[in-house]
Amino acid sequence: MKELFDLTGKVALVTGATHGLGMAMAKALGRAGATLVINGNTPAKMELAIQNYRQNGFDVHSYLFDVTDEAQVKQNIDLIEQEVGPIHILVNNAGMIQRTPALEMDVADFRRVVDVDLTSPFILSKTVGKYMVERKEGKIINICSMMSELGRNTVTAYAAAKGGLKMLTRNLATEWAKYNIQVNGIGPGYFATDQTAPIRVDGHPFNEFIISRTPAGRWGDPDDLGGTVVFLASKASNFINGQIIYVDGGILATIGKPANE
Repeated sequence: MKELFDLTGKVALVTGATHGLGMAMAKALGRAGATLVINGNTPAKMELAIQNYRQNGFDVHSYLFDVTDEAQVKQNIDLIEQEVGPIHILVNNAGMIQRTPALEMDVADFRRVVDVDLTSPFILSKTVGKYMVERKEGKIINICSMMSELGRNTVTAYAAAKGGLKMLTRNLATEWAKYNIQVNGIGPGYFATDQTAPIRVDGHPFNEFIISRTPAGRWGDPDDLGGTVVFLASKASNFINGQIIYVDGGILATIGKPANE
């Protein structure tokens, strides 16, 4: 059974892995034995991230490039294949959100969100996928969202992109399953990260909303994603194609409960 989840000898590229959930998932893959390649586009953040990984015992390779730039992606994927080794696992984690009411959102801003959250996973998957098709082996994991299923005020562009990412996942799985490539997704719920720290305080309306709305009664811990990403990156998921696993403490499973229930 342990052998099913062992990633020793596998190279895993995780985009947007300089902090937050991307870093947590990358570390989980590293603990399972994978050689880590992390991507970011800010030199200062990358330097801090590398220090963090190495201080925690991870052997990690870093590549700075813009995931929305096809030329940069191709150049760096070719370099990774040459310098580190064949990419067996791709985690399309890089993303952004802009909270603006639809009537007030500029089309340019809408396009920018879609470019990062939907177009970049296509570019990365297409570029890495060519190598995977040749080798007839690969795991692609797209980081979707609960907004792949639900809408919410002010996140029109994000929800549109993440809904599209769900369908991109299913379509790539349909095309590439015959090459022994599994394309699946993870849909995180609300997690305790540095970004959510200001609202994760007692008395904050959104904090109370999340805790009361989540059957598990808490925010997710970034480490809660570790088992799912390792599962989807390992041989244990070899016959799973085009699925989105929602790691959300049960939010999508319920319509909620009365305040005092």
